[in-house]
Amino acid sequence: MSFRIRGPNASSGMGMADHSKNTFMELKKKKAHRYVIFKIDEKKNEVVVEKTGGSAENYDDFAESLPEDDCRYAVYDFDFVTSENCQKSKIFFIAWSPAISRIRAKMLYATSKDSVKRALDGVHYEIQATDPTEMDLEVIRDRAH
Repeated sequence: MSFRIRGPNASSGMGMADHSKNTFMELKKKKAHRYVIFKIDEKKNEVVVEKTGGSAENYDDFAESLPEDDCRYAVYDFDFVTSENCQKSKIFFIAWSPAISRIRAKMLYATSKDSVKRALDGVHYEIQATDPTEMDLEVIRDRAH
């Protein structure tokens, strides 16, 4: 039995669209977005921006933007104050893979995760979540401190 790998990124996952990288850089450098949600566009064979959240939006807005039954990648810019009273910001990469999502989607997102993370230079922490409790605000706070 032989297997053929189809497409240029079939073994290493999907590549990031230039627009997706630029949107991440706007979040990272310009603080133009509070969060960015990415999805895999299978027709284009790349990761594209699905939604951005304005800098005034909060974590609840972000969490509600993730689909209940499908996988996504997301970055969230978490602002907090340290015990020394310093304003800080940490960027979280969240691999959202709900338990009820399709197996094909879970496999596709799992095989593409590393290449997506490499394209998003400047992420401080990673969270793999299969339900909302694994990525709630307390988890984010604990990781940031």
